[in-house]
Amino acid sequence: MAWKKQIGMPKIERKHHVIDVEGKVVGRVATQIAKLLQGKHKATYVPHIDAGDFVEVLNAGKIVFTGKKWEQKKHFLSSNRPGGIKAVGMDALRTTKPAKILEHAVRYMLPKNKQHTIRMKRLKISA
Repeated sequence: MAWKKQIGMPKIERKHHVIDVEGKVVGRVATQIAKLLQGKHKATYVPHIDAGDFVEVLNAGKIVFTGKKWEQKKHFLSSNRPGGIKAVGMDALRTTKPAKILEHAVRYMLPKNKQHTIRMKRLKISA
């Protein structure tokens, strides 16, 4: 029986998306960004092929939480040493590193596999 020659992968075309998040809720925007990074919006989506697009986020400092989350929600940082856990409130994080809030939300909405870090490199967040 003759072997058929394998056809190579078609070239993946990655688009650039610019999203303005001023006045939008964190979780809803994060799910939209995660879908774009994974390529789930394309008809050719296959889970094991990374065909996602580039995403640039503008005005991350003007993003909104619902309810009293700015006062009540904490962001935990750990140095993996005994006693190395630090809790930072979301208001303090909004003033110092506003892009970190959205980056954290998107990071945990992506699948935890080998493509995770590659997908996160295609995300650019500007405050």
